[in-house]
Amino acid sequence: MSTQLIKPEWSPLTIGLMVLGFIVFWPLGLAMLFYILWGEHWGGSSDKAEKWMHKQKHKMKGCRGKRYRRHHATGNAAFDEYREAEFRRIEEERARLEQEREEFEEFLRNLHMARDREEFDRFKSDHRAKRHDDEDDRSSRRDDRKDRDDY
Repeated sequence: MSTQLIKPEWSPLTIGLMVLGFIVFWPLGLAMLFYILWGEHWGGSSDKAEKWMHKQKHKMKGCRGKRYRRHHATGNAAFDEYREAEFRRIEEERARLEQEREEFEEFLRNLHMARDREEFDRFKSDHRAKRHDDEDDRSSRRDDRKDRDDY
């Protein structure tokens, strides 16, 4: 006997949830429709979900912490030695390329910083020149007013 409240079948509850899902946010309604149609294929029980998660974790355990998964020995010592040497060479090349990428990114950061500094300095010099021109204009206007007042 299943004690699930919402079963993957066409019932007034699931249809209502699907319609409500489409009204609130269409992907929710679509997810409910998929659950109604294919819920039995997914299992629908927490036991099956836990078993699947445990199986996936067990599969991933061997890959954790390694960039490339190493294959088991083939039985041919010469080939295994050659393969390990190639793996080391490729890993050294990858590390060298990663170092070059980091150096290039640092170069680009410095280049952007220099360009930004140049633009900021140009802005400040233009701003100072404009402010100096404005002060000159104000002082010349004051002088003009004084000349008019003297007449």
